[in-house]
Amino acid sequence: MTAQAPSRNQQLFERAQRHIPGGVNSPVRAFRSVGGTPLFFQKGAGSQVQDADGRWYTDYVGSWGPMILGHAHPEVIAAVQAAVVDGLSFGAPTEREIEIADLLCDLVPSMDMVRLVSSGTEATMSAIRLARGFTGRDLLVKFEGCYHGHSDSLLVKAGSGLLTFGNPSSGGVPAGIAENTVVLPYNDPQALAEAFQGYGDKIAAVIVEPVVGNMNLIAPTAEFLKAMRELTAQHGAVLIFDEVMTGFRVGLGSAQGHYGITPDLSTFGKVVGGGMPLAAFGGKREIMEKIAPLGPVYQAGTLSGNPIAVAAGLATLKLVQQKGFYEALTVKTRTLCDGLVAAAQKHGIAFAAQNVGGMFGLYFAEQCPTTYDAVLACDKEAFNRFFHAMLDAGHYFAPSAFEAGFVSAAHSEAEIAATVAAADAYFASLK
Repeated sequence: MTAQAPSRNQQLFERAQRHIPGGVNSPVRAFRSVGGTPLFFQKGAGSQVQDADGRWYTDYVGSWGPMILGHAHPEVIAAVQAAVVDGLSFGAPTEREIEIADLLCDLVPSMDMVRLVSSGTEATMSAIRLARGFTGRDLLVKFEGCYHGHSDSLLVKAGSGLLTFGNPSSGGVPAGIAENTVVLPYNDPQALAEAFQGYGDKIAAVIVEPVVGNMNLIAPTAEFLKAMRELTAQHGAVLIFDEVMTGFRVGLGSAQGHYGITPDLSTFGKVVGGGMPLAAFGGKREIMEKIAPLGPVYQAGTLSGNPIAVAAGLATLKLVQQKGFYEALTVKTRTLCDGLVAAAQKHGIAFAAQNVGGMFGLYFAEQCPTTYDAVLACDKEAFNRFFHAMLDAGHYFAPSAFEAGFVSAAHSEAEIAATVAAADAYFASLK
C-alpha cells in the first residue's frame, strides 16, 4: 500500500522547525501538551478558521481572546485598510492615540490616565515597574497559576504555557529577581492577609488575573477580591488588575466592572487591539504621573500606539458598545457550557464547565475548580483525547487543558449546537 503523503500542516511544521525554535513563535501553539501536529491557519471568517489543508473549523480560541467580533469583521478590516494607506508607523503622536485613550478612560472608571504599548507582557511589566517606583518598595505578590507575561519577575509558578509543560518557573530568570516575587495560592484571602502581616511595608503591588484564564478559567470568590482591595489599601500597596484577557471580554466594564472592585492600575490587551498588537496600562493620575516624561519611572516603545493597531482597536471597541452585545455573548457562551455538561452527564462522564461573559473553562472533573491545585487534579489525558476528537469533527478548542476558551459574537446557535452534538457523539463512543 502506498504511504499517505504528509499533510500541508505537517510539511509546514517540519519546515518551521529548521529556523524557529520548536517550530512556533509562542510555546502553546506547538501542541506538545495535547500531542500531534499543530495547525497552520491561513484564513478566518466570522467564527470559522481554515487550516493549511483547506479544512474549516469552528474556532473557540479566537486568537486567544481578541476576536470577540469574529474573524475579519468587515468594519474592523475597513478601519485597518483606511489607516494603512496613510502610513504604517511614525514614531510620533497621532490623533487616534488620543481618541482611544479618551475612550478607554471613559469605559474604565478606575483609569484617569493610560499609556499604550504593544503587548500584554509589556503592559504588566510596565505597571509593576510603575508600582515599585510609586511606592518605593520592591516586593511583588502574585498568585499560583496566574500568567502575566514573560518578564523575569513574573515567571514564578506562572500559568499558560508554563503549566502546559509542567514547569513551575523558567530558565534564565536570576534568583535575585525571583526573590522579589511572593507567590500565594489563588482564592485564598487568609494567605494574602498573612503575607501582608509579614511583609506589608515591603509590598509594592499585588497583581492578579481577576478571572484567571491561564490555568484554565478560574473565577474569583467575592471574599478574595474584597481582601485584595482592603489589604492593599490598608498597607499602601498598589492593586493591579491584569485585564489583558478579561478586558472588554467578560463585559463592557471588564472584570472590575463585573465584580465591582476598583484597582489602582489595570492592564489591557487582546480585545483592545481587535486582533492587532496593542495593549495598555493605566490607573490613578497620581500613580500614572510617575511615568516618564512626567516622572522618574522610565517606559518607552518605538511602536507604541501604532496607528494601524489603534484603528483596529477603536473599531472593535465601538462595536462592542452596541446595546445587548455582552448579554447575547454571555448567553451563547453559557449555552455552549451547559450543552457540553449535559452531553457528558448523559454518558456518565466526569465533566464540568463554566463561563464569565464570553470566556469559558472546560474541566474533566466532577466540579469546576477554584484553586491551582484543583486545576492540576483534573484529568489532563481525558482532555487531550477530547481535544483531538473535537478537532477531527471540525471544532477547534485551545490545545491545552490549562487555557480558557472564547466565544465570539459571530458564533451562531447552529454552530454551538453542532459543537455540542459532536461532543455528545464523542462521549457516547467512550462507553
